[in-house]
Amino acid sequence: MLPHFDLDTIKFGTDPQTFERAIALYESGKVTHYEDDAYGCSAIVVGTHPYRVFVDARHYDRGQCDCYLGQKDVLCKHMVAVAIQAVTLGEPLSDKEKKRVDEVVCSGKIGELTKEHLASVKKSIAGAIRYIKAYTGPSRKWFIYQSSLCEGVHRLAAIICELPVSKQTAKLLIDLLLRLDHKLQFGTDDSDGTVGSFIYEVVALLEEYVGYDPKCAEAFRSLIGKETCFEWEEPLVRYLDEGRFR
Repeated sequence: MLPHFDLDTIKFGTDPQTFERAIALYESGKVTHYEDDAYGCSAIVVGTHPYRVFVDARHYDRGQCDCYLGQKDVLCKHMVAVAIQAVTLGEPLSDKEKKRVDEVVCSGKIGELTKEHLASVKKSIAGAIRYIKAYTGPSRKWFIYQSSLCEGVHRLAAIICELPVSKQTAKLLIDLLLRLDHKLQFGTDDSDGTVGSFIYEVVALLEEYVGYDPKCAEAFRSLIGKETCFEWEEPLVRYLDEGRFR
């Protein structure tokens, strides 16, 4: 079976605790009797008891497990461990593959991206932002939709944390914020604040950028006269009003 998901899909779409526990099961050899076919994969996962697990070939978070959570149709660590087995085929995981990024932090590195690297980052951002989309489905699919928003912002956070500090990358982040703001104004249902909280994290990061390199504030000029959701642009425009970046 070639699953229609990869390790990043699992990592960014699963809550941190479940992912970490699934990694522990996988690395300790608790996923046994693994088999797969065109429909999905199955295994016995050794936990408090031996649990029979099935994971759909298309969706790692759909399947069956006879543990307590699985019987309530809640994604459990056993299903995630089997999904990890499906995409890694039992190979060891690197520290980078296991690492989740759940908040935006500054890399602390000063510099610009090469033309090729910049194009690659823009492509990665475009791929991540596709998970942040308008909601038009029935209420029963709300949690699936919400998981997509979470996966999108986690993917974006992982990209941003690797960026060097410069006016170039500050502009890249401003463009990202404006794209997210546009999505919030035209159909993205951010009732629980997933995207809004992420926007504020990036704004705080940009303020940190100015501390490293005052020229980063020049990237904020595109926000002058903009009206955004939650008025998140105000602290950034204030740098220009007060001339603090000079």
